[in-house]
Order: sequence, then C-alpha cells, then structure tokens
Amino acid sequence: MEKTFNPSDIEQQLYQSWEEKGYFSPTGEGDGYCIAIPPPNVTGSLHMGHAFQQTIMDTLIRYQRMQGKNTLWQSGTDHAGIATQMVVERKIGAEENKTRHDYGRDAFIDKIWEWKAQSGGTISQQMRRLGNSIDWQRERFTMDDGLSEAVQEVFVRLYQDDLIYRGKRLVNWDPKLHTAISDLEVENKDKKGNMWHLRYPLANGAKTAEGKDYLVVATTRPETMLGDTGVAVNPEDPRYKDLIGQHVLLPLVNRLIPIVGDEHADMEKGTGCVKITPAHDFNDNEVGKRCGLAMINIFDKDAAVLSEAEVYNTNGEPSDDFDVALPAEFAGLDRFDARKAIVAKFDELGLLESIKDHDLVAPYGDRSGVIIEPLLTDQWYVRVAPLAEPAIKAVENGDIEFVPKQYENMYFAWMRDIQDWCISRQLWWGHRIPAWYDDSGKVYVGRSEEEVREKHGLDASVNLSQDDDVLDTWFSSALWTFSTLGWPEETPELKMFHPTDVLVTGFDIIFFWVARMIMMTMHFIKDEDGTAQVPFKKVYVTGLIRDDDGQKMSKSKGNVIDPLDMIDGISLDDLLEKRTGNMMQPQLAKKIEKATRKQFPDGIEAHGTDALRFTLTALASTGRDINWDMKRLDGYRNFCNKLWNASRYVLMNTEGQDCGKDGGEMTLSLADRWIIGQFQQTVKTVHEAFASFRFDLASQALYEFTWNQFCDWYLELTKPVLFKGNEAEQRGTRHTLVNVLEGLLRLMHPITPYITETIWQQVYPLTSFAAKGDSIMLQTFPQFEQDKLDAQAIEDLEWVKQFIVAIRNIRGEMDIAPSKPLPVLLKNVSADDARKLEQNKPFLMSLAKLDSVDVLAEGEQGPASATAVIGDMSLLIPMAGLIDKEAELARLNKAIEKLAKDVQRVEGKLNNENFVSKAPEAVINKEKDKLNEAQTALAKLEEQKAQIAEM
Repeated sequence: MEKTFNPSDIEQQLYQSWEEKGYFSPTGEGDGYCIAIPPPNVTGSLHMGHAFQQTIMDTLIRYQRMQGKNTLWQSGTDHAGIATQMVVERKIGAEENKTRHDYGRDAFIDKIWEWKAQSGGTISQQMRRLGNSIDWQRERFTMDDGLSEAVQEVFVRLYQDDLIYRGKRLVNWDPKLHTAISDLEVENKDKKGNMWHLRYPLANGAKTAEGKDYLVVATTRPETMLGDTGVAVNPEDPRYKDLIGQHVLLPLVNRLIPIVGDEHADMEKGTGCVKITPAHDFNDNEVGKRCGLAMINIFDKDAAVLSEAEVYNTNGEPSDDFDVALPAEFAGLDRFDARKAIVAKFDELGLLESIKDHDLVAPYGDRSGVIIEPLLTDQWYVRVAPLAEPAIKAVENGDIEFVPKQYENMYFAWMRDIQDWCISRQLWWGHRIPAWYDDSGKVYVGRSEEEVREKHGLDASVNLSQDDDVLDTWFSSALWTFSTLGWPEETPELKMFHPTDVLVTGFDIIFFWVARMIMMTMHFIKDEDGTAQVPFKKVYVTGLIRDDDGQKMSKSKGNVIDPLDMIDGISLDDLLEKRTGNMMQPQLAKKIEKATRKQFPDGIEAHGTDALRFTLTALASTGRDINWDMKRLDGYRNFCNKLWNASRYVLMNTEGQDCGKDGGEMTLSLADRWIIGQFQQTVKTVHEAFASFRFDLASQALYEFTWNQFCDWYLELTKPVLFKGNEAEQRGTRHTLVNVLEGLLRLMHPITPYITETIWQQVYPLTSFAAKGDSIMLQTFPQFEQDKLDAQAIEDLEWVKQFIVAIRNIRGEMDIAPSKPLPVLLKNVSADDARKLEQNKPFLMSLAKLDSVDVLAEGEQGPASATAVIGDMSLLIPMAGLIDKEAELARLNKAIEKLAKDVQRVEGKLNNENFVSKAPEAVINKEKDKLNEAQTALAKLEEQKAQIAEM
C-alpha cells in the first residue's frame, strides 16, 4: 500500500473496473431487492440533495447485495418538459437567432433529441463519481420508446375507465411560457404591494345598514374587477347580511352582479366585502362554485385584456348569462398596465376610496420568473378520488410505511382532500396527448390515429388532428417503478423486482410524486390473485441540506456547495467564477464574492468520495434538516486517513508472516478476545441501524469502533505481543489483526466503497475468509455471532483501558512528559482487581509507561498524590520529585488568566442585546457552546492549581 491515501489515484479507475465487470447488475440469485432512483432532470447537474439521497440509496443497495439479495438499483432521467424546452430554445436563440416557431414542432423536437444526445448525460456521469452502484445497462429515460408506450397505455386505459376527462378549469398559467404549471413549479415570494379600496354602487336603490349606497371592496389586483361576477359578504355580518340577494352595478362594465353570503368573507378583515372573480382567483373560484356564480375570463394567454370577455357557467360550459363586452380602452393592455388604467378610471369616477401599502405573497413561475396568472383553460384531468381511496388504505394498513412515521400525516392530509389532477401542458417537448379531434371538435382517444379510425369507423374523408398538448412530466414519473421494469409487458424483471423495496425522497414531493406513484401503481399493477401491488414498501423521507448557518442553499445566496468540488477540490478563483460568473446583478455578485472569500479563503480542498459519503450518512438522522459542516467533512477525511494508516500497520506486521490462515497453534490475548467481541457488538449495532434507517447511528458505530477501539486501543495493545510474545501468541494476534480488519472493511463497504475495496484487496489473502469473486462488494456482509462475544474479556479490557486512561489523564493535567516512567500506588484493591492486575501487567507497564505498581496495605494513606478512581480502587501517583511546583503554578496561572478572558469575552457577546437579536440561532448556539467549553476547562485548571498548591 502507498504511504498516504490519495482518493484521486483510485476512485475513477476503480469505478470503471466495477462497471465494466458488471458488478452492479442483478446476480439472478437470492430474493429480489430493488430501489428506483428518483429520476433527476435530464438538464440537471449533481447537487447536495442528489448526493445525500443517492449516498443513502447506494449504501442500502450495497448492504443488501452483500446480504445475498438479487439487487437492482434502477436508474434513469426525467425529460423535464419545461426545463429542457427552455434550454434548447435559449441555445438556438443564442447560436442561430431563431425561435422554436422558426423550426416548427417536429424539427424543434429533433433539435431537443440532438441536444440530449450531446449534453443530456451530464448528471449520469456525475453520479458515477459518487460511487453509485447503478445497473447502467438498464438506465431509462421518460421519453424512451418503452416508457412512452407505458404512458400512452395508461392514458388510454384511464380514459376508458372514465378516470381522465377534458374540462375548462382554473390553472396556474405562465404568461411567458404559455403553459399551465403545477403548484410545485410556483415559487411564492414576499413582495411590497398595495391594497386598493374600490366603491361598487348598490343597484335598485339598496342601502347598507349605515345608509351608504355603495359597498367598498378591497383588492390587491384591481385589474381583475373586469371579470367580477359577485360580491361576497359574511352571512353573519350585521352590516351586510340584509343585502344578500341584492346586486351591485359593477363599475366600468355596468354589469349587475349579485351580493352573496359566504364565510370566505371575513368580518374582521378589510371592509368585510370581497369581490369575487371566479375565472382569475382560486379562492374566488371555490366561492363561485358554492354560490353558483358565472366565470368570466378577461385575459388572453399573454395575460393581456381581451377585447371581448369569455363567459362560462360553473361547469366551464359557454354561457350567455352576461354580456361579453369589455371597455375598449383597456383591450390589449398587459395586466399591469391595465391595473394602472383601471385605478385611474376609478379615481376619475370618484370610486377610488383609498390606496394603502400592503405586504403580499406573489406567485412566480420558477422557470420563467414572471408572476403566475390563474386562468381558465381547457385542460386534461385525472379524476383522482377513486384512485386515492386504495392508496390511503395502503398506508393505513401498513403495506407502505413512511420513515419517519409523522410524514404519513402529511400524506393523509393531502390525499383526504384531493383535487383532480391537471395533466396537460402547452409545450412541444413531452408525451403528446393521444387524443384526436374531428372538425366538429369531437374527441377520440386511442393509441394511434389508425386505432381511432378503425375503432370508430372513420374513413379518410373525416379530418382528424391530434391534440397539441403534452402530458405533465409528473404523469410519466408516476409510472416510474413499473414502467422502468418493462410494463405493459409482463417481463421477468417486473415479476422479480416489483414492488420495489424503498423509495428515498424529500418531503416536498410526497404529494406530487409519491402519492401519484401509489395511486397509479395500485390501479395498474396486480398480483395473480388480483390484489393491487404497491410501488414500494417503505418511503424514507430525508431532510434538506442547509448551509452551516441553517440557511437554505441557493445560487442567489451564493452558499451552494457542489459535491464534486468537495470530492476533487476547487481553487478560490474557480469557485468565485462558478458562483458569480453569469450574474447580472453586480451588487449581489460582490456580496457573494465577499462571503465566499470569507468561507473558503483558499478554495475547497479535495476530500475524496468516501469522506463525503461518510459525512452524509453521519448527518442522516431521520427526517431532520441538516446544517452542512465542512469541519465534519475534514474530520471524516482524517478518519479515512486513520483507517489507511492503521491498515498499513496491520500489513507491515502480517505480510510475509504466519497469520494462522493454514492453522497452527494460536493463543489469543485479552486484547484479541476483546476486539473480536467489540467487533461483534459493532456488527449487531450496524445491522440494527440499517433496519431502522438510522444511517447516522451506523456511521457513529463504525467510527467509534474503527478510531477509538481498533486504531487507538487494539493496535497499541498488539505491540507488546508482536514484539515480545511467543510464537503462538504472535500468530494469534496476527490472525486477529487481519481477520478483524477484513471484517471491518466489509462492514464499512456500503458507506465507503473505494477505500475499503482498495485495502481489502491487500488484506483478504492473508485471512481465513473464503472470498467469492475478486471484489469486496461481492462478499457476504458480516453477521453477528454471539459465541464470539467474550463478556469477561470485554469487562477485563475495559478495566485495563480505564487504568491506562487514568494515568494518561494525570500526566496531561500535571504536564508530565509521556516518556517519564511513573510509580503507581493502589488502594482498596479487590480480589478481582488483583487478578486483572496480575494478568495484564505487561500491557499496563508498557502502554501507561510505568516504573512500578505497588499495592498499599489496608489503612495506609500514601504520600501527596494525584488520584484517580476505578470502581472502588484508587490509583495514586506520588507528585514529589515529578514536577517543579513553582513552575507548574506559574504555568497554570497563565493558562487560567487566558481562559478567564475568553469566558469574559463570550459572556459579553451573549449579554449584548444587539448581537443576540440579530445573529442567527446557529451562531448564538455556537457561542454558547464556546462558553460552556471555556468554563469547564477553567474549572479543571483551578482544581489542578489547588492540588499543586497543597504539595
């Protein structure tokens, strides 16, 4: 082995070898175990969320593979309708000064496929850098032929089952992209705005309880008043309840609209009167349905005012209940220009009551960056209530379990109040809806135009045109677990790997993806007896990775850390270019540059994949958000180095030596028996942690055993035997060294694949382990063996450790050189203490660096000494002659003075109201931790000073 561990020398070469040898593919042996990776967008690149979730998935896959399961980690990418179309549109705009309309639909789609072939595999290559043991031969794409067939089949069958329909409904409309978008693609932002109070005259001489001939409505969107079809008041409001059933004359359009009673009108909020625009507000739309109000659309697809309104009844059917005329002066105006013009007109007519500043939340399209407009459009919908019922029961009865369990409540809340799902999008890139229209507008759904004509007896004289819309990308993703395994064909993979075992995902898409997968799978995939299958048995919900101050990572904040930069390292200049290179806002770029220079003054050092993966699993406590800590990453890089150096020590003392592989007499020392037992305890803990998805506890157990027990203690305890033991003792210790290390490498492999594979190749030939194949990932995972757990050895060795630690602590506290041999006196020594002392004296003398060990007679006090207690036994080290009393007191006084200043400084900061009110909670907690540490250290130094002064 090389002297130092250099991840860059081994990782990519090792991964390529694994992939080429087909180690990631199912073996065909054992029970099936499958995880379907949440498909990242084809336009995407690896971020911390991907790295976190994929590390967890790969850890599970590697663990189950070594448990003898027939594992498949099914991968693929999502065609990402809006994102991909935008990427290619920008590309042809920049390079050719063309739009998609210049190309036409078919040619533009060809252009997207061309882009995908060249650039669409970026994230798959990046995922390889994480060590993901994915069966790349089975990688799928939501627009490939097989998945497209599955999508088409599902659409047609749902339509035949009366679970898909077309209707005019209110959607989130993006006026820039000209498409409906999902709630997940809407980003709500706080914004400073206004609240306009407008007077609506009462009709037919009606008066309010206060004698006024008008109502005052308050709105943040006065431009929508052109589409008002009612005014709502609370039925209990004494000011207005007598007006329910009366009308107001809507200004500017002179439309008589009713006053309705509805609890949506809050008596305590605003004026208590709410204008109702069912065609342009989701809340108003619900009020309109309850009160039977018409829907009047006033905007076109650009969110500009129409010259004539579109009037529909509550079912979305054309209606002639209202005049379609709109004021000509507003026709064609953008909604925000129309706002100004309408407010000015109200003012001119004396109907503008007031304008007040107002904080509001505005919905923006996450791709386009423009404010979303609720708009009435013809869309395709899935009738989800019948699908939701069995999906709810699957979680209620435990067929699907959420981890942590509290996320089931979020799932139930959505599913029990579920709304029909809008599945159509006005894009070119995506699965085109398999529906055709004749010249009269009649719709026909089928797998192809040929099938439609044949089924309905339509000859060539009947003109048919296919629906221009495509399906929401969530529609194809909802079929992910079964479509990727070959459905609608009854494939062997579908039989072996479905239902899949675990879904690893974030809480934010429990409804958008998880719930829809459950509904679709249970509707289409059945056992032989007709029982509905679930898509997965467990849903492991991860938290969000935040920066070290607890802030969400975002490009605009400049706090995003690329996982590949932590693996490979990046210079400060390159990091600055990455974070600010394309920024259009100079002030923001300066702010981000300043923060970056402060956080990473020398750039980011290379840490390797294993250190990153270990950090991610160590932080993976169930469901909680994670504050990323670069110091933890540094610490786990040191951990990898520690394992590497320990392995070199083992090999230096075993290679070319008799390690008992072929038998021979072996005597196991107490340390050997102890480490074997500790290893078994660790194996048990790791299995339990994996079973409960506590990856943090698995990592903690591996760290504790490797660093503290194996490296810090056991390797030291082997030296007296290796240097001075007889042949049987040395053989026993060498045998223990290589076999425990080999087992430890297999135990760690699912989390840290590269370093464990590299070391294992050197170690396993020295062991008695019967290897299967030439890679660690093909070996069996260690199993807990109760008979190898020697309780007496563990108890005795813990006593030895306490003895040695007590001596070392006294040396540290009294500033006694580690090389100086010390005399030790013991008091209150029991028979069991005496036995342990006698059996382990060589360990104690060597590792504690002792000159002598004497037991005081009963009642004898001994000289002035530094003292430690082990159980009932007292351990004394006489101080006379060991230290210079005056020099030690001077040293302690200096250290006490420095610590006292530190305590005073931190206390001052925490007592500063200005600091406490402005600093983030994470920063305040750090200061509190500093104070506690300093106060504890100060108390210890004062205690030492008192001890020395008494000498």
